Amino acid sequence: MSTKDWSPSSWREKPIAQDVIYQDKAHLEKVLTKLRRLPPLVSPVEIDRLRSQLADVATGKAFLLQGGDCAELFDDCSSDPIEHKLSLILLMSLIILHGSRLPVVRIARIAGQYAKPRSKPTEMVKVEKKEILSFRGDNVNGYDKADRNPDPERLLGAYFHSTATLNYIRTLLLSGFANLHKPLDWSFSHVRSPEIHKAFSAVIESLQDSLDFMKVATGAVGGGERGGMETVDLFTSHEALLLEYEEALTRSDQGSTARSFSPPSSKTSTPAVSRSVSQIRVGTTSETYPHSPVRPPKSPKLTESIQNSFSDLRLENHAKKAEKWYNTSAHFIWIGDRTRQLDGAHVEYFRGIANPIGIKTGPSMKPEEIVRILNIVNPDRIPGKVTLIGRYGADKVDQFLPAHIDAVKATDHVVVWQCDAMHGNTKSSTTDPSLKTRHFVDVITEITKSMAIHREKGTILGGVHLELTGEVNEEGYSVTECIGGSMELEDKDLSFNYRTHCDPRLNFEQGLDVAFLLADHLRSKRKGEEPKDILLSSLRGRTGQPHK
Repeated sequence: MSTKDWSPSSWREKPIAQDVIYQDKAHLEKVLTKLRRLPPLVSPVEIDRLRSQLADVATGKAFLLQGGDCAELFDDCSSDPIEHKLSLILLMSLIILHGSRLPVVRIARIAGQYAKPRSKPTEMVKVEKKEILSFRGDNVNGYDKADRNPDPERLLGAYFHSTATLNYIRTLLLSGFANLHKPLDWSFSHVRSPEIHKAFSAVIESLQDSLDFMKVATGAVGGGERGGMETVDLFTSHEALLLEYEEALTRSDQGSTARSFSPPSSKTSTPAVSRSVSQIRVGTTSETYPHSPVRPPKSPKLTESIQNSFSDLRLENHAKKAEKWYNTSAHFIWIGDRTRQLDGAHVEYFRGIANPIGIKTGPSMKPEEIVRILNIVNPDRIPGKVTLIGRYGADKVDQFLPAHIDAVKATDHVVVWQCDAMHGNTKSSTTDPSLKTRHFVDVITEITKSMAIHREKGTILGGVHLELTGEVNEEGYSVTECIGGSMELEDKDLSFNYRTHCDPRLNFEQGLDVAFLLADHLRSKRKGEEPKDILLSSLRGRTGQPHK
């Protein structure tokens, strides 16, 4: 499909799922007008760099680690929560890098993951026996039951909290937060199993003492390059659920903001000739003039014909380069399982942006539907443009994933295959059915099954997508939302530090458990060996049972 008939607002002509209904439309438009004028959160240069790195992931030259909160809260925009999340992702990537000897592409679910889809728009409050709107995330409404009406001002809140989060992340990374020269203080006091303790300790000892690892980590230079010792690339992502917000932050690479859908200015515009001259002075790139930017002569006798010549040159340069539109709210955005209708608004919006994008796939998606959506959102077959995020569940992955792989293999699309081992494995607590939880054994079973299926099919599982947090309480204890792992958490332990307002997350220790498991499997793959699954068996813990 061509994008010639696409604009950042063309999604409005399509049916939309998970829409938010605002009572005050004038207020909403005032907020959106403000968002259109605000600076972008990320740059096209950064977005293109991520797409290039994801092309490496698609061909097995890198590994993708994506993780973070199920839904961010505005209150989490604080130094400690941000540092904890960043620290966990960096440590996990360090362990995976050591086992795989591959660069790790790090994408955080952060600085924008403020909205969540819901299975139902309303919920029943049992005590009051009253039906209220569901909590849709901090950029829609409040978690408090009295604050459930959608408020447009929360969209501005999402922008400014995202800005503050991004600013602090960049400050940390530029200040040496990711410097691998710093000593790593590893503690495995949480590990119950002697076998796991021994396995983890061996990895860390090898990691700290491995010159080969240091060579890969520094790019053989030791500076700030990708994977280097002083800093790393960390990209942001979120589910692009609220299209009004995404549209307002969609910008052209040719210097225009949302001109195709913004209301025209009431001010007197600059004459076309002088406007084109000023654009030449600041906008011409070295691709056309490698030594210096083109500038009109400074002589006061600049004639109208010369000005017109510069204007024609500018138009000619624009004609040579096709316009691209970037979603500047994040480096990477994805379409959820509930919003990927082929004729829907979300697919329509996603087909026109230059960002790398994700598409959630699961048991409800037919193989031919995957091919059709790939043809729509990536007609130019750009490697790394699309990441297929599989969320099947440990009991269903071997039933549905093989057919999805076969369907894509029959095309010329080069995609990133990613395993979301969280969303298909949600259960209710047996101790307190009002709490949702996930069993760690299900998470690692879906990951290892996915790896085995890709190995059999001759394709590559390029990465994982996890809901996790490094968050701790005032006493320094990790959250208790998922059962199992090296801590051997049980169902009765969930209430100890259950903090999520949405879906259960892996805690700091469980996140490292996954990283060690991935490193173990990727190391075996690198050496051409079959995984021994000793670590997998131990990580099932005393409460977990292997899947048949």
